[in-house]
Amino acid sequence: QVQLVESGGGLVQPGGSLTLSCAMSGSIFSINAWGWYRQAPGKQRGLVAAIASGGTTTYVDSVKGRFTISRDNAKNTVYLQMNSLKPDDTAVYYCTAGTYANGYRFNYWGQGTQVTVSS
Repeated sequence: QVQLVESGGGLVQPGGSLTLSCAMSGSIFSINAWGWYRQAPGKQRGLVAAIASGGTTTYVDSVKGRFTISRDNAKNTVYLQMNSLKPDDTAVYYCTAGTYANGYRFNYWGQGTQVTVSS
């Protein structure tokens, strides 16, 4: 089993920045892909960004140029740096982990952290 714990959410004004962190523990040797999803009220959960162990990254078009996914192997932590935040970025953000082989397959999920962008 793999445990994921997110942190770093909160309230930020439009144009501001936040960094989300996801600390991983457990049987992480099986993991070679990590990602962030988000779910806004009344909407389906969708991929925001993902990264594979080889460095391949994927971003949804709406966050390209504003968000950056990265990982620190020594700390078993994945980050999502979010800049130029917009009200449409308001959602619960979920960290996820799994495998990458001809596409991402995510098996493990965190509990989510709320991000609210509002003036």
